[in-house]
Amino acid sequence: MYNKKSFETLQNHFGERWSVSPSDIKNHGRSESYFPIYAPDAVVYPITTEDVVFLVNICQEAKIPLIGYGIGTSLEGHTAAINGGICVDFSKMCKVLEIDPYNMSATLEPGVTREQLNTELRHSGLFFSVDPGANATLGGMASTRASGTTTIRYGTMRENIQSLEIVLANGECISTNTKAKKSAAGYDLTSLFIGAEGTLGLITKITVKLHPIPELVTSGVVAFDTINDAVKAVQDITFTGAPVARLEFLDEKSVEAFNAYSKLNLPLKPHLLFELHSSEKSSPSDIGNFKSACSEHGGMQFQWSSKEEERKELWALRHKGYYAILASAPGKRAIVTDICVPQTELGKAVLETQKDISRSGISGPILGHVGDGNFHAILLVDPEDPKEMKAAKAIANKMANLAISLGGTCSGEHGIGIGKLDFMHEQLGHAWNVMGHIKEALDPSNIMNPGKLVKKINYF
Repeated sequence: MYNKKSFETLQNHFGERWSVSPSDIKNHGRSESYFPIYAPDAVVYPITTEDVVFLVNICQEAKIPLIGYGIGTSLEGHTAAINGGICVDFSKMCKVLEIDPYNMSATLEPGVTREQLNTELRHSGLFFSVDPGANATLGGMASTRASGTTTIRYGTMRENIQSLEIVLANGECISTNTKAKKSAAGYDLTSLFIGAEGTLGLITKITVKLHPIPELVTSGVVAFDTINDAVKAVQDITFTGAPVARLEFLDEKSVEAFNAYSKLNLPLKPHLLFELHSSEKSSPSDIGNFKSACSEHGGMQFQWSSKEEERKELWALRHKGYYAILASAPGKRAIVTDICVPQTELGKAVLETQKDISRSGISGPILGHVGDGNFHAILLVDPEDPKEMKAAKAIANKMANLAISLGGTCSGEHGIGIGKLDFMHEQLGHAWNVMGHIKEALDPSNIMNPGKLVKKINYF
């Protein structure tokens, strides 16, 4: 237990926004994946940057860990309070502060969710592009450098954040950029904090880039006989020049789960789900080029639509994919892992992973954003069965090592947290030490989300 006087000071400041309720603490220690509950000692709900500064100053003096929390959708234990401390829940900092249509940007608090932002943008002719599937908060998405279904066209969070306001471990509040489209003024501090997983500071404000809503959006689905055919089609599609905004892959087991969950009749074959962002004039040619590239590799049952309701149904299906797969194995939990490899190595990575899963005796549907070489395995296990847990973790480890050996990364978008720390040295070598030095320089007392992402620093 940490300094009692410090906790009393914080409780007096935050009042009803300070919680030591057993249920609240337990809920903030949970994970969507297989990790055990790592509960904090308290949960606090700031409503202003000044609240966060006050909190950090007290915790810095008392050496109390702080763990930023958005909506709890991360998958690698990012919000686990492995050293106890205080969970900083940003759900009450949820205002869109400014929409600037002329500069195509929006400034907002970290608790704003991506769906909330796009709802507020609905009359502006603009939208925020990064779509990781879950209705995550923008603060959480920035902290994990999230990406998702639209990365192939619009990029990840790194490409879509213009500026951040950060409260550092010493209580100082900084802004990382200006409103200018570009800057050559020193270190790229914005990029430093994107993907830092809350280990360098707490994000209190974000300015994101927006994009014009395309004139015509077409979504569809196409089936293939084999995974290899689908992957080869993906590689060819990249060279057609078709304005692909989403390109998702489902293996046979994923399709089977989707059929059962959403009462569909898709053939039990690998599928690509796609979306094109075109103009009225170019759309027929874009669809023709896409279909031709698929047909070269045996693409069949090609279906598409530009009707908004039908398009939303298709992507609702994909966004519910995780829950559809969980529903296919009642009582099981998921070890969800992702890797990202160069496009030329994608087929090998998917096939090797399928073989490893098949040999393991557990179920593991594969799906992902194959347009950028990123895919996920959802490994279904009984958490009380040591053999299944061991088999799933072995597959996840093989996937990470395979990706690194192919010139890829152990995590395309889920991040590192505590789940993938073991692969950081192999992937980054001495560069991981540099990350550790940055952490020590900015957070010498190691109060910012300790035990995550960087080489272990433990002062507790």
